[in-house]
Amino acid sequence: MRSLFRSSPRSGADGRNGVLWALARLIPFALALLVLGIELSPAHFLYTGPVLTATPALAAVTMGPKGTLSAACLALAVSVTTATHNHAWGSQQVYTNLLAILVVSLASVMTSGAIATRRKFELDQVRRIAVAAQDVILRPVPAQLGPVRAASLCLAAETGAQVGGDLYEAVQTRYGVRMIVGDVRGKGLRAMHAVAVVLGAFREAVHYEDDPVEVMNHCAAALQREAAVPGAFDQEALMEGFTTALMAQVPPDELVVQLVNRGHPPPLVLHQGQIHELVPACPLPPFGLQDLITDSPVRSESYPFLPGDRLLLYTDGVIEARNRDDSFFALPDAMKGMHADTPQDFLEGLHQQLLHHTEGRLEDDVAMILIDRVGEQTGRVANGDTKTQDQSQM
Repeated sequence: MRSLFRSSPRSGADGRNGVLWALARLIPFALALLVLGIELSPAHFLYTGPVLTATPALAAVTMGPKGTLSAACLALAVSVTTATHNHAWGSQQVYTNLLAILVVSLASVMTSGAIATRRKFELDQVRRIAVAAQDVILRPVPAQLGPVRAASLCLAAETGAQVGGDLYEAVQTRYGVRMIVGDVRGKGLRAMHAVAVVLGAFREAVHYEDDPVEVMNHCAAALQREAAVPGAFDQEALMEGFTTALMAQVPPDELVVQLVNRGHPPPLVLHQGQIHELVPACPLPPFGLQDLITDSPVRSESYPFLPGDRLLLYTDGVIEARNRDDSFFALPDAMKGMHADTPQDFLEGLHQQLLHHTEGRLEDDVAMILIDRVGEQTGRVANGDTKTQDQSQM
């Protein structure tokens, strides 16, 4: 009966609260069935009319109009069934009970509808404020960045009104085009706080650090410093919070893309109609789990990125989007079937396919950056200091 009920009153509630809320929504139906059992048993002499009348009123507290109407119909059906079984038709008590159920049901459905309308208005208002706050920190990437064309897309989840923890940025520097996509564990202002810290450190470091690894180290250090400030993050966020991030750099004089992946889903390259997943050879832990890094030096990894290639950076909200059959969104297949001239059109096509797959309802925020390598530039496809793979062997 899930479709009859409203969503949980608090987005992000823990599992225990979710179970208690589900049980509370079942109480009206349980009471109606209890009355039915009593009336059909030898104990039918007990007067159960007030309990049955209260069923739609209780439903209005925890359910929307559809759920309240269902509880009211069940109460009427129980009243008619028990009156017929006990041969009570014609008594004043039966008609009084029916009238009471009808009056209370009408009032309950109207009240539930008014509450649902008000709740939706408040949720939409809070969501608009949350999205506006997110837009202050996140900004669309420029359409042209040196040797690449770029586009970005950020979609808010349909559940709840809290801002998410997805982050992205693309900047043109003297070292080339530098991009970052990340995902902070959790939602709400705490997550947005971490997003602001990471982006602030990234936007500063990309212009001064020549090594992409050092840029990522700056972001991790900024988060670590912020966590040390008393009250900056609650205890749960300090104990369980971490941030996955992926940085990509397109040098101006090489036909490669350099990656530093800190526990983030690997990017995808569309090369001559084929999709290649750029999985790191040496996986690194997310920000906040630096203690897991070994003493061996961390280096960026380099992959061919030729004119005409497309590179997609994304958050896990894309690949973890599920449909009614609980199947994940097949991002590589969606990319293969896309035919778009510009990065923006390409992302819009992915957006439509994602919404079609989830039937218009996203359970998690989504962020994507797509870049096209343009021009007929000549350059080295290999870098002696980084890992290089032949595109045909990826």
